[in-house]
Amino acid sequence: MTLDDLRAFVAVCEAGSLSAVARDLGCTQSAVSQRIKRLEREAGIDLLERRPRGVTPTQAGLILHRAAADGIGGLDLALRRLADLRAGDGGTVRVTTGATTVRHFMSEAVVAFRARHPHVNLEFRTESSSRRCFEAVADGDSELAWITLGPPVAGIEQHPVVRLPWVLAVRADDPLAGRERIEPEELAGIRHIRLPENSTSRMRLDGHLGHREAGPVPPPSTTSVADWDTALLLAELGVGPAVVPQLPGLQATAHPALRLIPIAALPPLATGWAVRRWEALSPAAVAFAETVTACQGGDAESLRP
Repeated sequence: MTLDDLRAFVAVCEAGSLSAVARDLGCTQSAVSQRIKRLEREAGIDLLERRPRGVTPTQAGLILHRAAADGIGGLDLALRRLADLRAGDGGTVRVTTGATTVRHFMSEAVVAFRARHPHVNLEFRTESSSRRCFEAVADGDSELAWITLGPPVAGIEQHPVVRLPWVLAVRADDPLAGRERIEPEELAGIRHIRLPENSTSRMRLDGHLGHREAGPVPPPSTTSVADWDTALLLAELGVGPAVVPQLPGLQATAHPALRLIPIAALPPLATGWAVRRWEALSPAAVAFAETVTACQGGDAESLRP
């Protein structure tokens, strides 16, 4: 078997179609089929089940697909690292982030990194959830991902950098705007804007509040958002209050109509880096991650295994 055979097999498993993979590879369906047959002869067992509408992996095929997908992702990452080493001071750092991550967590670091490493390419890819960020790292599409830390994920290292306290964001003329703090139990009576569906931040918040709710429960919110910045904007416009992490660099002077009330009793939300293996990162990726960490007031040395 060859690496190209394994790449074709992984692609067929994910597409469920020999013809679709043939189109993507610019070859005939027969050529793709020959690659699969070569793997099946080598393995001594059927790897795909042919169906009227495409193909699906057999139990043996699932085993090979998982191993091959992980191996190819790691190999592709290694090949890119070799290309970066050949490029000397250049190369590329690929980072997967949330929609507003660069603005709030990386703007200062990007400027500092660019000044020190002018020949390194920075590529930012935006995803809507930590899960998608994990997938980008696991697939080798990115070396680094900035995430909201959650439960352990197989094959992924999570390195905390900064912890964000929770706040209740309200318009300046809201009756709660003058409060110095608010208790979690009081949130049960507030119909607040809901955070992104399936996001780690929303799951963390729901988990905290689910154990603390007391008193009357308001109707479900009719407003939900895709990112924290939108929640803050809607709160500032008076659409409703929002429970969000307090973002770094959020200047009160730039939002005179917005008030942020601390919810000190809620555990902070941890954010930081996700990588496959820290010691396998390219020197440029390590330098970028350490620059971001230092700009956020973290200890860059703590990132190293």
